[in-house]
Amino acid sequence: MMLNEIRQATEYLRKHGVDAPEVGVILGTGLGNLFVKEIRNAVEINYNSIPFFPVSTVEFHKGKLIYGTVSGKKVLAMQGRFHYYEGYSMQKVTLPVRVMKMLGVQYLLISNAAGNMNLKWKKGELMLIDDHINLQPDNPLRGENFEVLGPRFPDMSEPYSKKLNAALTKIARERKIKLNKGVYAAVMGPNLETRAEYRFLRTIGADAVGMSTVPEVLVANHMKLPCCAVSVLTDDCDPDHLKPANIGEILKVAAKAEAKLTNLYVRLIEGL
Repeated sequence: MMLNEIRQATEYLRKHGVDAPEVGVILGTGLGNLFVKEIRNAVEINYNSIPFFPVSTVEFHKGKLIYGTVSGKKVLAMQGRFHYYEGYSMQKVTLPVRVMKMLGVQYLLISNAAGNMNLKWKKGELMLIDDHINLQPDNPLRGENFEVLGPRFPDMSEPYSKKLNAALTKIARERKIKLNKGVYAAVMGPNLETRAEYRFLRTIGADAVGMSTVPEVLVANHMKLPCCAVSVLTDDCDPDHLKPANIGEILKVAAKAEAKLTNLYVRLIEGL
């Protein structure tokens, strides 16, 4: 069933002009505007027209695939992603990553908005994800394994590409963009965390927390698709001075940081 869904979605996109994209990009919460403006000769395809694609139900996720070129490279960008908390299965959440790989994508660039739990950092800064802790209650690799997609027990000793992370670190240094490096904890959501949960997450070694990214990274690793991910730290999660979450404020912080993230990813694509 899953293989059939991947094939049909892939064929539909090929028929609608998506031809051998080299780079896939997933644009997270509040990050779907500036990068899209960098895409030349853009072809937009609504998720709801692609066979078996879920539809983004979060109001600030646009729900479009955008195909075109950035710095001379063919790029396929997701303007809005899917989350487990929306009610989709993990297989559905990660279907676009599988389709990207089948279309020919060689590198996957991911972004998200995350809560900042590292008291040395400030909201509005960026964090390069070096590793993650998966606390979500399901896994997109659960169930029957198809060897054509990847092995039954994929290795996760290096979930984020050292090559891509090194390139991003170098670009950030050259462009004087502060790029923290840390561990991302993935939780189910959609509620934000309690003070005790933030303390727990810090204790187990996480620097930032969010509700996405890890399922996509699991599937990318399963399919041997090198990936990297950058979090925009949108709110400070200090359990001793915790203020009520303001989603409008979180989106504003993400929008302000979007230029830095776009700059990083455009330069990265240029050098691939």
